[in-house]
Amino acid sequence: MLTSRNTLLLLVAVLIAGLAVTGYALYEEKKQPDGVQISVGKNGLSIKEK
Repeated sequence: MLTSRNTLLLLVAVLIAGLAVTGYALYEEKKQPDGVQISVGKNGLSIKEK
């Protein structure tokens, strides 16, 4: 009984840690980088500082 409960708690902890790591990775991927954005469009060259 105690072993199965410990196994279940370990599994839940691993799943929560996996979700946290995945969420942080997605957050970092979506975050805009700091610096300068250069774009070329129909109105010419555009430089924006972020």
